[in-house]
Amino acid sequence: MSTPKVPPPPPPKPSNHRGNDSVVSHQHIEEHKANGSTDNPPPARKEQVVMTPKGKTSNSTVILIERKLVEEISERVHVAGGDHKGIIINKDAIKDQKSQVIPAQLSLEFRVFLVSSNTGQHSQESRTLRFWFRDWINDVERQAQVAQDFFRELVTPKEFPRDYVGFIKKIMKQMQRGYDDIQALEVELRILETTSAPPSRPLSIEDTQFEVIPLTPEKVLELIEQAYPNPITPEDLARDNGWSEEEVQQVLTALQNRGLVKAMEYNSFTRIHHEDKDIKVVKQMPTIASNKQPTIAIITAQYCEKLAVDAMLENKETFVRYTTVGTSAEKDVNGLERRRQKKKRFGESNVYTLGNIGAHRIVSTKLPSVGSNREAMTATGNTTTRLLGTFQKVDYVFIVGVAGGVPHYTDYRKHVRLGDVVISHPDIKRTSVLENGHSNPWGDDQFVYVYNSRGREVKTYFPVNPCLQEIAKYLQMQHVKKPWENYLKDGLKHLQERTINDFTRPAANTDKLYMNIGNRDVIEVAHPQQKPHDAPEDAIDAGGPLTRVHLGPIGSGSDHIKSDTLRTEFSRTFGLLATDIEMSSVLDSIIGNCRDSFILVKGISDYKDGTTTKKWQNYASLAAAAVMKSIICAMDAPTNV
Repeated sequence: MSTPKVPPPPPPKPSNHRGNDSVVSHQHIEEHKANGSTDNPPPARKEQVVMTPKGKTSNSTVILIERKLVEEISERVHVAGGDHKGIIINKDAIKDQKSQVIPAQLSLEFRVFLVSSNTGQHSQESRTLRFWFRDWINDVERQAQVAQDFFRELVTPKEFPRDYVGFIKKIMKQMQRGYDDIQALEVELRILETTSAPPSRPLSIEDTQFEVIPLTPEKVLELIEQAYPNPITPEDLARDNGWSEEEVQQVLTALQNRGLVKAMEYNSFTRIHHEDKDIKVVKQMPTIASNKQPTIAIITAQYCEKLAVDAMLENKETFVRYTTVGTSAEKDVNGLERRRQKKKRFGESNVYTLGNIGAHRIVSTKLPSVGSNREAMTATGNTTTRLLGTFQKVDYVFIVGVAGGVPHYTDYRKHVRLGDVVISHPDIKRTSVLENGHSNPWGDDQFVYVYNSRGREVKTYFPVNPCLQEIAKYLQMQHVKKPWENYLKDGLKHLQERTINDFTRPAANTDKLYMNIGNRDVIEVAHPQQKPHDAPEDAIDAGGPLTRVHLGPIGSGSDHIKSDTLRTEFSRTFGLLATDIEMSSVLDSIIGNCRDSFILVKGISDYKDGTTTKKWQNYASLAAAAVMKSIICAMDAPTNV
C-alpha cells in the first residue's frame, strides 16, 4: 500500500499594498526582542497619511504628504477621526524630511486661476506635485501612469476643490483610499500673476468641427494654399464653407491686389509662388537626362512644407502640370454645337521641383489635397503613383511636414513639444528577440507608421530596407554634432529673403500644454523640466528650448485624432510619438510601386495632427526639412545614375 502524498502548503498570499494595510516595522520587532520577550511580535500597526508644512513665503506654500508609521503623537499634531481616520496633520515643520534628502522621482505642474471675492481679480497660481514612489515600483512608465491617474482624479471638474484647504484635503483622501504605489507627495503652490480677465480656454477638435468658419482673407488664402497646385474656384470655396460666392469673389480680388493669388482659366485662382516667374507650366514633363534623374523623392502635404523643403535644395527648377476635366462644347449629329452639362475646369494638377542636396538629385512635390474622405485619399494615392511613375529612378521616399506631438507630462526625455522633430522609427521597447537570443531591431512585429480609422483593421507599415531609419538613429546618437541646426539657420535666411511668410521660431510661451481630464475638459499643465542627469546636449538657449529629434512610430486615423481620449489610448497602445493627417494612401502607393526605403520626418506644430493651428506650422516645417537634409547628406552617393 503506497503512502499518500501530502500536498504542499499553499503559497503565502501576496500583499496588496493598500495604503491602510497593517505593517510591523523592523525596528519595532528588534526592540521587542531586545526587551527579552519571547512572545509573538506586537500587533501590526497601520501607516498613516501625514501632512507636514515645509515652508511659506509671501507668494508660495510648500507642504509634504507622506505615508509613515507614527511612533508617538505630540501636542503639535492633529489626529483626524471618523471618515478621516488615518490622517495626521503636523502643525510645525519637521527636519530631515524625505524630500530634503532624496530628489523627487517625477513632478507635474499645472495652473489654476483663482478669483478674489473682494476685488474680482484673477490670480494665476502654479501648483506643482512632486512624487516619490515605493521601492517596489521601479518602472518609470508605471510611475508616470500612476502619477497621471492620481492627477486626473485630483482635478476632475465636478469634484475639483474650490479652495486651498479643499485641495490639500482631497490629496490626502486620495492617498488614504489608495494609490499605495505613492510613498510621498510634495505640493508647492505659487502665485504667478494677477489679471483682470480670465484666461481663454482652447477648443478641442470636437468643438471646432461644429464651429462656423468666418470668411476672412487669411482663411481663403489658407484654403488656396491647401489646394495648391490645384486651382480653386469661388464657387467651390463658397459651397464647401457655407459662404456667399459674391463675398468670396471680393476677398479673392483683395488677395489679387496684394499679389498673393492670381486668376486662372475657368474662373479659378491659385497661389502666387515667391519664385513664380521661374516656374515652367508644361503639358508633359520634359525628358530628363539619365545622370540628372532624381533618386530621392520628397512628398509634402502643406504649402509651408513645400516652401521649407525647397529652401534646402540647390539648382532648383520647378514644373507645374495642369489638367482639365469636362469640355466646353461639342457638335451633335446635325453639326450643331451644344453645351455639355459638366463645365470645363481644372482637374488634378502636379508640381515638381528638381534640385540637388549634396551629391543627390531630388524631386519634391506637394499633394493637392489630404484628408480622411475617399476623394482626398484617392487623390493623394494617385499623386504619389504619378510621381513614382514619372521619376522611375527614385529609390528613396521622404514624407516631410508637420504633425501633432504626443506629450509626456512627467518625463522630459520622452516629452515631444512644439518645434521638435519626430522621425518614423520602430519603438525601441518593441524590439523582438530571435531564437538564438540575439536582439533583432527590425523584427517582423515592428512598424514605423500605424493607421486605424472608422473601425477598420489596423494597418502597420515598415520599409523593406530600413537604411534611412538606421541613418536617422546614427544622427540622433551624435550628441555634439547636430547638422540640422545649421541647415535650419540657412533655410530661414533663404526664406526671409524671398517670401513674406514668417518661418522664425515662435515665442516659447506660445507652446501651451493641456491635459484632457475627462469629457472635453482640459487643464493647462507645465512642460516637464530638464533634470541634471538628462542629456547635456539638450541645452536651452536664451530664446527657449532648442529643436530636439525623437525616434518613434507615427500614427493617424481621423476618429482617434478628433477625440483626446481616443488619441491618448491610441498613442499609448502603439507607442506613438506623433500623429498626423492620414498618409496611409501615400504609403500604400509607395509600397505598391516597390519602393523599399521610405521615412517620415515630421516637425511638431500642435498636439493633435499638425493642422489645428498655424502658429508653429512654418517653423515646424523648416525644422523637419533641416533634419531631412541631414539624413540625405549622410547617405552614400547614388550609383544608379
